[in-house]
Amino acid sequence: MDIQQLYEFCLSKKGVTEHFPFDEDTLVFKVGGKMFCLTSLKEWEKGTPSLNLKCDPEKALELRAEYEAINPGYHMSKIHWNTVNFNGDVSNKLMCELINHSYELVFKSLTKKIQSEILELEN
Repeated sequence: MDIQQLYEFCLSKKGVTEHFPFDEDTLVFKVGGKMFCLTSLKEWEKGTPSLNLKCDPEKALELRAEYEAINPGYHMSKIHWNTVNFNGDVSNKLMCELINHSYELVFKSLTKKIQSEILELEN
């Protein structure tokens, strides 16, 4: 997966918007105004890309134990966020599953009203 594929994959999800709320380097994808995926553009340019993704706390611990490329979230809540390094032992398929998991967690945390508004926008 390259940055363009990541970009298209994240923006293909219902209600997703892109932002640079922290600086010109950190690309953030949000649903309903809440972050589900963050990445550094400079790290992509250097060839050491990673993503910060929200994760169920129990699943996060399991993934960190199983994969060297999955670590506690960098500059994030270590309980609810993982940093997933590309070029490691995480396949593109698993990376997509982890992005989907993060999106779903955040989407489900939104109010029913916001969830309905997002679903209506896409229809």
